[in-house]
Amino acid sequence: MNPYSFRKLLFGISPEETTFSKRGFHAVSDEVRQQLESVGETFVSGYHAALLDDNLESLSQQLDTLPNEMRGFAYEGAAMAMTLLDFLSPFNRNRFKRFVQGAGAHHIYMVHVGAGWAWARLHRNVNKALTPLDPLLRWLAVDGYGFHEGYFHPQKTITQGIVPHRLSGYTRHVFDQGIGRCLWFVKGADVDEIANTIKGFPAERQADLWSGIGLGATYAGGADQTALTHLVKLSNDFRPQLAQGSAFATKARECAGNISPHTAQACQIFCGTNTTDAARVTDDALIDLPYQASEPAYEIWRQRIQNHYQ
Repeated sequence: MNPYSFRKLLFGISPEETTFSKRGFHAVSDEVRQQLESVGETFVSGYHAALLDDNLESLSQQLDTLPNEMRGFAYEGAAMAMTLLDFLSPFNRNRFKRFVQGAGAHHIYMVHVGAGWAWARLHRNVNKALTPLDPLLRWLAVDGYGFHEGYFHPQKTITQGIVPHRLSGYTRHVFDQGIGRCLWFVKGADVDEIANTIKGFPAERQADLWSGIGLGATYAGGADQTALTHLVKLSNDFRPQLAQGSAFATKARECAGNISPHTAQACQIFCGTNTTDAARVTDDALIDLPYQASEPAYEIWRQRIQNHYQ
């Protein structure tokens, strides 16, 4: 057995792990279930592709054969594999860095999220893992960490509301943003169930959860206009957070050049504008962003976007 096949044997994720039947998730319709399951399948496909071939040129060529709308999920999975291999390899520990600077640059949001999946699998010290990453986008890895925990451990993380003891300070807020994004999958785009679940969390956690919902619904899709409009009403005072998450998702897809019809629809409903304008809001919020403030620049960025949608 060649070493690359051994990697997949040792670290591979069964495609069955992303099915709703395996996870115990319930979707509002078969169509929604198929859409959200395909996201998981694509993620695992990208993850395995990177385990089997970490040559960035050939890997990116393989990932780019996937449908454009789904490609970001494959890059997310590949980034998880790169991060995992970097941590476990005695040599050649810059795969993730080269991926971010090269083939993964167009999917830079998703690539950072993928790193957080590896942190969760490795039970990494998050504060230590954050240090070498981009000072702004590194927080997306904590979002990925939260998504992983909600997706694979929903009883503990969502039903019981337990936060890993290794998280403290601002990382707990971003963890909740990942949990919110994960709820879109765990609850199968059932907007009433999502809103009721968020209400069950302590009040101080709900804003971050709504931000994650906005991102998940806009990037992954699966809901029609009626459901998305109803979700806005259910968000009540958290509509700015919902819009901010949606704007983030829109910007991520703009960077990748894969704006989808469902992204445009969610953006219009959540942000009240088209994708170009929503992405511009995220860019404008970066102007003169302070990196030496007591509050993380990432949070200041988010607050500026939320203020725009007040």
